[in-house]
Amino acid sequence: MRPGSSTERALAVACAAARDEGAEVIVFDGTYISHLPHYRGPDWTPDKASELVEAVRGADGILIATPGYHGTVSGMVKNAIDYFEELANDARPYLDGRPVGLIVTAFGHQAANSGMTTMRTIAHALRGWPTPFGAAVKVAADSFHDNGACLDPAVQGQLELVGRQVAQAAGRLG
Repeated sequence: MRPGSSTERALAVACAAARDEGAEVIVFDGTYISHLPHYRGPDWTPDKASELVEAVRGADGILIATPGYHGTVSGMVKNAIDYFEELANDARPYLDGRPVGLIVTAFGHQAANSGMTTMRTIAHALRGWPTPFGAAVKVAADSFHDNGACLDPAVQGQLELVGRQVAQAAGRLG
């Protein structure tokens, strides 16, 4: 939810790599998803998150980044994913046949790894194809420069790999 969070910065690195492969990228950041009402909750209406739903509907590949909280994904990210239910009756339901690149950032290895397992399960449940590599990244307060640059070359490479794999697979699976 915090602009410039390590999760948003990690996603930006992966998005830049996807763009370098020729992908058109639309980002829905923490500020956007923090304003979404609980899916099908009391404040929900069918027009909520219409930009997100339409972008996913038209996407050939998806990148999803989440912080790992208490051993799983962020509730706000999960709520945004729940809006994908609006794609259930499409000719290409949910994330069917699309590569899904996954990024989990956390302050500990356990939350990053268990969050990644959960994200892969979610991608499979939505009929998506998780990319062979998912970046489960242990971050620290100094993992990124103030300008957003990743300060760890190994982490940079992992994030770029996820972005490249989504972009490259999108044309093959679609």
